[in-house]
Amino acid sequence: MEPLPPPRPGRVAWSLTCLVLLALRGWPGAGAQVTQGFELQQPQDKVSMEAGETLTLTCTVSPGGPPGSMKWLKGWGSENQTIYGQTGSFPRVTRAVDESETDFSIHIRDVQPEDAGTYYCVKFQKLFPDGEELFRRGKGTEVSVLAKPTHPVVSGPGRRVGPGESVPFTCTAGGFFPQDISVKWFKNRTSISAQPAQITPGQTKASYNMSSTVTMTLRKEDVRSQLICEVQHLTLRAPLRGTYQLSQALRVSPIVHVDADPPSPVGVNKTVKFICHVKGFYPGNVNVTWLENGTEMSLQNTSRPVEMSQGLFQLSSVVEVKAMEEKNGSTFTCRVVHDAQVPVERVTTLWIAAPDREGVNSMSTAANGSLLVIYIVVGVVCTVLALLVAAILYLIRMKQSKGKSSPSARLHEPEKSSEATTQESDPNNLTYADLNFEKEKKSIRRMVEMSQQSEYACIQTNRAPNGDDNLTYADLDMVHLSKAPKRPAPHPEETGSEYASVQIPRK
Repeated sequence: MEPLPPPRPGRVAWSLTCLVLLALRGWPGAGAQVTQGFELQQPQDKVSMEAGETLTLTCTVSPGGPPGSMKWLKGWGSENQTIYGQTGSFPRVTRAVDESETDFSIHIRDVQPEDAGTYYCVKFQKLFPDGEELFRRGKGTEVSVLAKPTHPVVSGPGRRVGPGESVPFTCTAGGFFPQDISVKWFKNRTSISAQPAQITPGQTKASYNMSSTVTMTLRKEDVRSQLICEVQHLTLRAPLRGTYQLSQALRVSPIVHVDADPPSPVGVNKTVKFICHVKGFYPGNVNVTWLENGTEMSLQNTSRPVEMSQGLFQLSSVVEVKAMEEKNGSTFTCRVVHDAQVPVERVTTLWIAAPDREGVNSMSTAANGSLLVIYIVVGVVCTVLALLVAAILYLIRMKQSKGKSSPSARLHEPEKSSEATTQESDPNNLTYADLNFEKEKKSIRRMVEMSQQSEYACIQTNRAPNGDDNLTYADLDMVHLSKAPKRPAPHPEETGSEYASVQIPRK
């Protein structure tokens, strides 16, 4: 027999490879022998930690496993993600024990809510000529990341509003886990009610966002008030607070009025100051202009806004005008534009008085003042006199009512004749009549004649009745006695009266 040709080297190598594969896969019990005693342990069931910390995942294997790599996977199935492998770059992940054949624990730095999930430690088996397949995997570790909420932010309306208007304010925070969160609102230090907070999913499935709204009615006193949103979460040692200054949403319109110094009317060529007072406004940006008869004036002096006690502002603007006659009746307008709102205008008029009229007016004012004083004095005096007269009349009436029985004496002068009026008067021819009615009885006496040509008549009544209210009446008419006719006594006589008629002939 011819000897067989020697085998080629390539065929010998292929034959050996096939024998090895058959030994591993074809022979009964060969795979079992290779994997017998291999163990993979992943002891952590759940891990919870705060965001920003370092996560440690533990995995150990027994020696003698089949050829193949070790990996850490997040999730399982088609959406799994390789967190760490023996090949490749993984910046945040490191081995707990470098180059260990049995310890494949890893560290993940700065975990975030999006790192939450289930992690698996996996052993792969190498396939020939290339590739690999799953050999063992751990039971999985569920990782939850407790995330702190972001700092709350309070936002207000997009425009300023006036006192008395109601506007909403919103507080937002996000990126927290778990979703349980509480929100409180305060105005300064006073708690206020708000609508329930709304919780919505965040950018990842393991984070949430919060939004809370409160509605407030603003007042002008709120310029220095602030709104506070307080957020409490289990990841926080102390509440987080977001603030909002209500002055950012408030507008207080100014109060405007104009004064003149001196007030109208003024003398010709005098200087008049018109002062525009702008008070109680917020914010402090305001523009003041003056107009004379509708034309803007350039000469004016406007002060800077000054902050008041409540946080509001005030200022004044002054314009000086020379009171010339041609400016009589001119109008001066103070126009105020605050915070780009509709202008507020106040108008005053300049009135000029003539010089002579001004003097007359001054004198009239002084005279009117003096007359007023005189009128008051005269009124008081007249009132006192009227009271005195009334009192006297009252006393007289009372005396008359009680003294009707008083004695009276009358001497009636007869009508003078025309002849008597023509006679020459003689100063030495005098006639006297003396009627004495006294309360006490007196002796009749003769009066010494005043001259040799005089006649004298004296009549003394009897004692008068007791009482001060008795009155005595005397009516004496004297004429030239030689010409006067004899006149009878009047009839009837008054009740209770005594009548005396004396006629003395001329000697």
